[in-house]
Amino acid sequence: MNVLFLCTGNSCRSVLSEGVFNHLAPAGWRAISAGSQPVGALHPRAVALLARKGISTEGYHSKSWNDLPVTPDIVITVCGSAAGETCPAYLGQVLRAHWGVDDPSHVVGTEEEIEAAFEHAYRIIRARIEAFLALPQGLDKHQLKQELDRIGGLSVS
Repeated sequence: MNVLFLCTGNSCRSVLSEGVFNHLAPAGWRAISAGSQPVGALHPRAVALLARKGISTEGYHSKSWNDLPVTPDIVITVCGSAAGETCPAYLGQVLRAHWGVDDPSHVVGTEEEIEAAFEHAYRIIRARIEAFLALPQGLDKHQLKQELDRIGGLSVS
């Protein structure tokens, strides 16, 4: 199973998602991340947050969806609604879901407020990935799509 976490810049939310998924997923499941307009570098706060959680980002880099090493089975967009973000539309023959997360890299405020925004985005992503990985095996594509859409609505406090 190959899951693509997709956003525009591929520096923060999609990288958090890739890291958490790969850290928690069973053998044979793999996440990659990409962007429609990659910024070319991982956000240092996202990398530092994952490191604090014991999650490796070794080998990760900001990349275009045109440079994927595998064909994804599932594409999950993680763009948020803040600042009028538009999610890229992956056009391949894949199962698609949207798990919007507001971009913590756009938060302006104190150091504590910015760190809190990154932590909140991480908690949302982790809760959704844990819910995804807890789904029963053997769901058909329609059932899996329904579950992925439901999971995209999960929030944390």
